[in-house]
Amino acid sequence: MATGLVGHFVAMARNNAWANHRLLSACEALSPEAFAAPRTGFFPSLRATFNHILVVDYYYLDALEDRDALRRYSLPDPDFADGRSMRQAQTASDKRLIAFCERQTEDSVERLCALPRPDRQPPPTRVAAVLEHLFQHQIHHRGQAHAMLSSTSIKPPQLDEFFLAGEEHLRRDELRALDLPET
Repeated sequence: MATGLVGHFVAMARNNAWANHRLLSACEALSPEAFAAPRTGFFPSLRATFNHILVVDYYYLDALEDRDALRRYSLPDPDFADGRSMRQAQTASDKRLIAFCERQTEDSVERLCALPRPDRQPPPTRVAAVLEHLFQHQIHHRGQAHAMLSSTSIKPPQLDEFFLAGEEHLRRDELRALDLPET
């Protein structure tokens, strides 16, 4: 397993996938109406919040992989209407992020990455900084979704179990469902 900054990014990507899986699996118990129901948060519903997380993931992953990130501005935003379809789409994106992080080296995370906008071309940003922001973005909105879930009949799941030694049993089944190694 990678060490240093690359190892940290791989661990963050795996933890990110696990937390998304756990939270979205809980959301699967909601009806599509409850998933889309108005709630208090930055976005007006669980549905809107999770779809936003996903579209931002797509944008940053496209930029990190030197694909046409601007296409995200011309494509319709994803709109997964229920927890199950949202979980499946997010899992695919999370696996893409894990694979990207696993391909990195200490040198490649220092390279510059363009994050184009339709109206401007900001200066390039280091890959490491883009990854840091991507994880922070996910944590920020996932926390809001977690709070929104508390206003439903579904108990929000525990999300602050990081991958610490001796706690593998707390996430074993979910890691297997994601086809991720347990260590």
